[in-house]
Amino acid sequence: EDTRDIDDAISISYDGNFYRLGVHIADVSNYVARGGVIDNEAYARGTSVYFPDRVLPMLPPALSNDICSLNEGVDRLTLSCLMTVDKQGVVIEKNIMPSVIRSRRRMTYKAITKIYEQDSETIEQYPDLVNFVQTAVSLTKILQNARANRGGVAMDLKEAKILYSNGEISIPDYERTISHEMIEQFMVLANESVATLMTAKKMPFVYRVHEQPSAEKAGDFSAFLGEAGINTEFDPENVSPMDYKKLLESLKDTAIYPLVNRIMLRSMMKAKYSPENLGHFGLASDCYCHFTSPIRRYPDLCIHRIIKESIKNADKARSVYTNIVSSVSEQSSKCEKNATEAERDVDALYISVYMQDKIGEEYDAIIS
Repeated sequence: EDTRDIDDAISISYDGNFYRLGVHIADVSNYVARGGVIDNEAYARGTSVYFPDRVLPMLPPALSNDICSLNEGVDRLTLSCLMTVDKQGVVIEKNIMPSVIRSRRRMTYKAITKIYEQDSETIEQYPDLVNFVQTAVSLTKILQNARANRGGVAMDLKEAKILYSNGEISIPDYERTISHEMIEQFMVLANESVATLMTAKKMPFVYRVHEQPSAEKAGDFSAFLGEAGINTEFDPENVSPMDYKKLLESLKDTAIYPLVNRIMLRSMMKAKYSPENLGHFGLASDCYCHFTSPIRRYPDLCIHRIIKESIKNADKARSVYTNIVSSVSEQSSKCEKNATEAERDVDALYISVYMQDKIGEEYDAIIS
């Protein structure tokens, strides 16, 4: 509801055998020239930073909230990742191309979830989206199963969403619904497809990597589990995503589950950007990148440029970007860390203010 920069759109159809999924992302690179004033500032910022009362955007709002925003009913320049997916969730064909789209509907997570739940009022408002939503949910469930079978580790941590308006702080329960899952699965699939295509082309690239936990950290995690009376069957020297997934599944409905999930997260390496493809442990993915948010993340913007220039002249793109991807990876990782720390500090401040008038009250809590 409160999104100001709309940088992604989806299209989907099903012919009884294959799903045709399109993930269409705002073509920011068309408006931000490499090495220009706006680009240099975007590189320095690395990412947009989100606080409860404001956003510090990576790009000027005239771009991010207007000409690059995929608003309803207007033509917009995009990069489209078009995928043909079978009933097992395997992408059998993929392509990326510059495109122009006109968004038919500007939707929210709430409205899509209500259509799925057959809420009559919402269906009356969006009768043209009923089949669309059914098809999208059907593919979402296929992709969820496929990733689970590969060992994708679900980070099921409840995050506080802090809202601030008119001087009032509220922290409502954050509900994760089928529509959140849908967009996440589709974006992950597009990110994988783009990274795989560019790797096959042998292009210099900015990967999103998440390395296997170190033997020391996995060993500490195993020791913690042992002290908690939980049997571990994984080898700390060579732990796999499937090992962690099985462990979480075995504890799913127990009181200790949220604690183990949190400690597990801490035992993992931090995700970062890299010019080398080191895979993504948490997603159980061999090849991954960030392609879907060029309005708010610099690595995505860099990737868009690499894609477009590789379509025009692959050799030239290789010579230009070979020397750029390392510094972009390093700078983007540094900016992301900085932004995350700032967001956490500000969230902690807002939470403290929110709790000020509740001194003396008692609450249930999980101590990790």
